[in-house]
Amino acid sequence: MKFLQSYPKEVKIFLAASLINSAGGSLMWPLTTMYVFDELGRSMADAGLVVMIQAFGGIIGQLLGGALYHRVGVKRLIVGSLGLCALGLFTLPFISSIWALYMVMMGFIGLCNAVSMPAIQAFVGFRFADRRGELFNVIYVANNIGVALGTALSGFLADVSYHLTFILNGATSAVFALFFLNYLNRLDKEEGPVHLAKKAKKETGESVPALLGNTRLYLYLGLGSLFLWFGNSIWNTGVSPHIISEGMPKRAYGFLWTLNGILIFVAQPVTTWIKRWFAKDSSSQMTASGLFYLAAYVVILTLPSYPGLVLAMTLATLGEMLISPAVPAFISDHAHKAAPFYIGVTGGMAALGRMIGPYFMGILYDRGGLAPVAWLSIGIAVVAVACFVAHALRNKAAERSLSGSIEG
Repeated sequence: MKFLQSYPKEVKIFLAASLINSAGGSLMWPLTTMYVFDELGRSMADAGLVVMIQAFGGIIGQLLGGALYHRVGVKRLIVGSLGLCALGLFTLPFISSIWALYMVMMGFIGLCNAVSMPAIQAFVGFRFADRRGELFNVIYVANNIGVALGTALSGFLADVSYHLTFILNGATSAVFALFFLNYLNRLDKEEGPVHLAKKAKKETGESVPALLGNTRLYLYLGLGSLFLWFGNSIWNTGVSPHIISEGMPKRAYGFLWTLNGILIFVAQPVTTWIKRWFAKDSSSQMTASGLFYLAAYVVILTLPSYPGLVLAMTLATLGEMLISPAVPAFISDHAHKAAPFYIGVTGGMAALGRMIGPYFMGILYDRGGLAPVAWLSIGIAVVAVACFVAHALRNKAAERSLSGSIEG
């Protein structure tokens, strides 16, 4: 790919490592429910409980990853969390027969995996400050290529052994941890220790209550993300059972996600055009993302046939492509040394939406099918757009005020 030629070698290696890690993660996560129901012989309610515990661990992990970045240091935080995640995955085949221990371990894996996320995003934002906006997008694309590859392989591997997926996922996490260990050790030798905890703590200079008090940086952005991912639960808890109830083949649902992965790669010129002409800054991109999601849910409500679902997935994917790189880019640009903390807080809020959304939508679907679920998603998307608009207006007002005080 020609556009990668403009990046230094270290970026290309990082992208390759990210792709491998995301592919490993996708080997297992789509199969969690199937594994609990099929291999362990538990109920679907038990499977849902495991997913919820894992998601809750992810929320705590996001918050810890952001809060501990400056206290622990980038190397220990990223390498340690990835290493512990790999260790947890390697132990799953041996403890999964003990139900309580299996649930605890899934929560632990969700926590450790999530701890590394805000830390890696913050490190990228600090390390490549001049090009972090476009680099966040390139990393997002690389990760989704990995997800597409891993998801495609997961079914074949599950036919061989569920435990094999755990081992391979653990291996990719371990490789990612070793990559960061080697990479950061090399930076230490070439440039001196990067992002030392004591130095960064002094530069941040604020306590957690003080950081939380600066609500314009994260509150409306985080709430918008929470509502956006809450509404996006419609795909698993509305569209999926609707396809089955309408007699469509199950592979039709899988194709929707195949389409999602393809579009994330081939529709980059479309989102580039949107950013160039309609949504030049990251705040505008978040609002545009909410509008694309809203349009997708309106299509699901009014055109619940399969062609309508394909159109809705196309619109929702464009929304996803706009918001995923925009959130870390905005925080990195505006929060400076406190970026890890705010990335963790907003990531935790988004994870909360993903955790509670399926529960409420499942209740609505059981009572009335797809229509009430779509109406809920539409209402939630309107609230998300309102949050993103409020976020943009509040930050523009703050910037005007700051500019006026400087000129005065």
